[in-house]
Amino acid sequence: MADIKELDKLREGIDECDAQLVALLARRNSITEQIGAIKQQTGAPLHAPDREATLLAARRQEAISQGVNPELVEDILRRMMREAYQNQQAKLACSAPRLSPIVIVGGQGAMGQLFAQQFIRSGYEVRILDKEQQSNAQEILAGAKLVMISVPINALETVVTSLPKLDDECLLVDITSVKQAPLKVLKAVHKGPVVGLHPMFGPDISHWVKQTVVVCEGRNHEVAQGLLSQLQVWGCQLVELDAKKHDEAMQIIQVMRHLTTFVYGQFLAKQSHTLEELRSCSSPIYQLELMMVGRLFAQSPELYSDIMLAQFDNVEELLAQYQDTFASTLAKLKAGDKAALIDSFADAKAYFSDSTAHFLTQSRSLLNKANDAKVLD
Repeated sequence: MADIKELDKLREGIDECDAQLVALLARRNSITEQIGAIKQQTGAPLHAPDREATLLAARRQEAISQGVNPELVEDILRRMMREAYQNQQAKLACSAPRLSPIVIVGGQGAMGQLFAQQFIRSGYEVRILDKEQQSNAQEILAGAKLVMISVPINALETVVTSLPKLDDECLLVDITSVKQAPLKVLKAVHKGPVVGLHPMFGPDISHWVKQTVVVCEGRNHEVAQGLLSQLQVWGCQLVELDAKKHDEAMQIIQVMRHLTTFVYGQFLAKQSHTLEELRSCSSPIYQLELMMVGRLFAQSPELYSDIMLAQFDNVEELLAQYQDTFASTLAKLKAGDKAALIDSFADAKAYFSDSTAHFLTQSRSLLNKANDAKVLD
């Protein structure tokens, strides 16, 4: 009986600590909101990587000195930082007011709405030009300083070539996942400044901090610097790439990845086991894999079909190499050739060698979170 009373007393102590943590979190949120307001007034970027690294290193050292797991402390801090970035989204600094007014062509789509909302939060005048507004296109585009094309890849040429003539100083931007062909179209239609962006994220992000945006130079790149500065104020990581190199990279990063996921999802759908049965006996790493496959099929089939089709003509050689690798691995399995499998493993491992330790640490953190989030009946 005494043990039960002692246990209850200790649990009360935990409850008290938890209540104090909640109070501290509320206080921290209030402070970060004030910081966000100052950043909005001064134009400071939302993300300060040096400050973040210094803070994490200091707190980890404090955790070690007090006998607390530093990984736990870093996990908590990173989660709080993410919350802080979300709290600081209400009002954002405007770093290039000369880009206003902005017209988003396809602004009623998911990505168009995402950009429109962010520009509005930064104080820009934003106009939407979509199918419903076509009859007023001339009026909507009048005086526009930035026109962003946010339409499906296969519709881009038709949409851009049908636009009324833009002012010569207007910056024309596209945000498709392919860059060479769209930039060629934009430069043919518009004689003024042009830039290609590829946001490496979807419309369901909670904030823009640390989100990657690939930038491909088009024409008069200096005019695009205001837009790029605005993206950095939002916390984006900018990666400048030649359009050809971008498209080659996307063949592997997007087309091959989506294709593999697409095929695997179809394969699972044809099996006798239900998804619930597979999930019930799967490890955290397989749970994550199922989540990523399921994430693709939770989104627009038109979008992912367009992404795969857009570069299919240029990806056939990669597909052939992929098929050869699969066939070669299958042949080794059929032959029971363990030595050959080990050699193939070693070849692939050499490619990842410089990053294996980092990937192992990162994946362990993700797996722990996936396991923590598991719902038990």
